Amino acid sequence: MSLSENQCRELGHELYDALRECRTLVPLSDRYTEITVADAYRISEVMLALRLEKDGEQVVGKKIGVTSAAVQEMLGVFQPDFGFLTDKMAVPNGGEVVIAGNLIQPRAEAEIAFLLKEELKGPKITEADVLRATDCIMPCFEIVDSRIDGWKIKIQDTVADNASCGVYLTGNEKIDPNKVNMPDLEVQVYKNGIPISSGKGSAVQGNPLTAVAWLANTLGEFGTPLRASEVILSGSLVPLEPVTAGDRMHMELVGLGSATISFA
Repeated sequence: MSLSENQCRELGHELYDALRECRTLVPLSDRYTEITVADAYRISEVMLALRLEKDGEQVVGKKIGVTSAAVQEMLGVFQPDFGFLTDKMAVPNGGEVVIAGNLIQPRAEAEIAFLLKEELKGPKITEADVLRATDCIMPCFEIVDSRIDGWKIKIQDTVADNASCGVYLTGNEKIDPNKVNMPDLEVQVYKNGIPISSGKGSAVQGNPLTAVAWLANTLGEFGTPLRASEVILSGSLVPLEPVTAGDRMHMELVGLGSATISFA
């Protein structure tokens, strides 16, 4: 069984309202035990359409989440999710985000972002295809945020909720993907100047290229491509870190670049 079109539309509106009103909802998977991942994707499309129509946002990329064992264990979700990035979700490197009125229960994660120069559309996209289509990679922070009570999510909840995405930023450095071994890339994360975590590219499904290929193939099932000029967030290399007003997060993609964000 799955949800009806009317139910998906209503839930998409509920999530959009929760996003704009900075409040949470009872998990959708508790309310509708029959909900499927395909239903969740349809719900997310409704939520996204409302952002585009009502708020004038534009899609500028896509994101993969819950790719590493550390994040899966934290959230109790054991398969990747996916969502959309819009222009109004982008924060400049070194910028400040006011939590009140914008975010609900934010957590920071350090990632490797891909900037595409060619379209990728599944099925049968490989890591070599992703490498060929990538213009550059960049250090990245994604600030995830859930519209679901207490982060009590299953895969259907997070997919419906645009993969629990809040805002994101990329560092200033643009790195040639052909000159690095992505599984060996290392990230070090600092909170208020104190080192809190580190991880390698191999934490993301063994290789960030594998994660982006997975996304292209998964979205290809829904007829959705990864487009040229889009930013693709490949998933966190480290555990998620809760943030509150006054915090400053800094990440180093060791030897290659950095990204910084503050909260008020």
